[in-house]
Amino acid sequence: MGIFSRSSFSRKSKDGMKIIATAFFGVSFGFLIGISFPSLSITKVSLPTNFLPSNDLSSIEEKGSKIATPESHKAWSSSKGNDSSSSVPIDKSKIWVPSNPRGAEMLPPGMVAAESDFYLRRLWGLPQEDLTSEPRYLATFTVGINQKANIDACVKKFSENFTIVLFHYDGQVTEWDEFEWSKTAIHISVRKQTKWWYAKRFLHPDIVARYDYIFIWDEDLGVEHFNAEEYIKMVKKHGLEISQPGLEPNQGLTWQMTKRRGDMEVHKITEERPGWCSDPHLPPCAAFVEIMAPVFSRNAWRCVWHVIQNDLVHGWGLDFALRRCVEPAHEKIGVVDSQWVVHQSFPSLGNQGEATDGKAPWQGVRDRCKKEWTMFQSRMANAEKDYFKSYKRAKDSRNRKTVTVARRMGLSHYPTASEGVVPMLVMNTVVSVSVFKNMVRSVLNMASSETNEARNIEDDQDHEDSKRRRRISVTHFESAENRGSKHGRVRVAMECCVCLCGFKEEEEVSELVSCKHYFHTACLDTWFSNDHTTCPLCRSVL
Repeated sequence: MGIFSRSSFSRKSKDGMKIIATAFFGVSFGFLIGISFPSLSITKVSLPTNFLPSNDLSSIEEKGSKIATPESHKAWSSSKGNDSSSSVPIDKSKIWVPSNPRGAEMLPPGMVAAESDFYLRRLWGLPQEDLTSEPRYLATFTVGINQKANIDACVKKFSENFTIVLFHYDGQVTEWDEFEWSKTAIHISVRKQTKWWYAKRFLHPDIVARYDYIFIWDEDLGVEHFNAEEYIKMVKKHGLEISQPGLEPNQGLTWQMTKRRGDMEVHKITEERPGWCSDPHLPPCAAFVEIMAPVFSRNAWRCVWHVIQNDLVHGWGLDFALRRCVEPAHEKIGVVDSQWVVHQSFPSLGNQGEATDGKAPWQGVRDRCKKEWTMFQSRMANAEKDYFKSYKRAKDSRNRKTVTVARRMGLSHYPTASEGVVPMLVMNTVVSVSVFKNMVRSVLNMASSETNEARNIEDDQDHEDSKRRRRISVTHFESAENRGSKHGRVRVAMECCVCLCGFKEEEEVSELVSCKHYFHTACLDTWFSNDHTTCPLCRSVL
């Protein structure tokens, strides 16, 4: 048995060495080929067309890479788009780039234009010669013809560094042609809509991505004490992402937070009436501006646009939610006092309503404003509640998995964040070390599997030899005969039943302990080496 096992192990070892040698030779050969031809590409090799698969090679390369980098995009467009001499047909329907914007995955990256602007372009000449200037800021006004003079005064406060957009809620557009600035302004006319309806549909973040700041203003603001360029300087100086000019404190109804302070450039916090502020860093005492004249940075507007509800057009309640789009809100939302305006409170959209149930048009508009405020607050509260529920479920699930792992490691309790940072760090370290140890152990076990197998075979053989030695007693033939006579037994076998040769006087023999039969020592070893486990004479199991 031992000879057979050793020969089997020897064959396995030789086979394993052959596999290792073949793999090493293959890797070495491939490495030498690779460094000898570093620029070799399958797309440059001329092969018979029936040898190549029908799939587009560029598609396969893109799918294989999974991650598309700008460098790979440039290489893609130059090699795939401009190489008209390639002999491999390109199936354009196979193009797939996961880094492209949603909906553009089928396009080559070099052709994706994900952002736009309101810059006016010519119908003639070269595109690169169209723009003599590229305004950095955007100012929008929702207007009716009755406020034409007031809007003219507002627009003149904005320099050429601003793109002007007018949203016409009364449908009258040509009447504005008397102003020179109107010829370069963007006019969008949809009857009886609010500025937030326009903003949601025409001011998508990718449309206004070229502008650093976006002004979304009402039409009834007096701007005698306002300069747009100076306002931008104050916003940048104080790091405001969402802001508004201060409001004249002695005219109209307004929040305490948005009233102008004469002794400051900017303020970010105030005190409202008792009981109105649960936290000094929350609206309306901080992180709060009104929706009549807000100004947003590019990054803040990208968030605010998503907060605007598609069906809630008046925007009431939005001012209390703006804090969710910047962090920390009480530092990045504020009122610019040095550039202030007057809220003139002209009636505008109220007259665009419809008289129902005996109510005046403006009353119906005001009722919807109040209802939308309630709906917005309810939606925000429910959305937060649903999110925290799902977050808690996911967190509990992760904790349960962690506890299960800890228990398997013999740990009765796994600390949570509420118990302190240090216990969690210690436990995370223990778990990480344990995982790493198991990984190393697995690798070592795989590497030493053949060695362990050989060692086990040898140990088994030694164990069998030890057991066999315990079942055999080595003695002399004469001693055995005399011992049999002393006990009144007659010697039955005068010869070894394995080799059928007689025993010699004083010859060393092996006696089986269980049945007292004896044989030549060499004969008995041969008997057991052939995988026998019984006595050669009486067949009793040893």
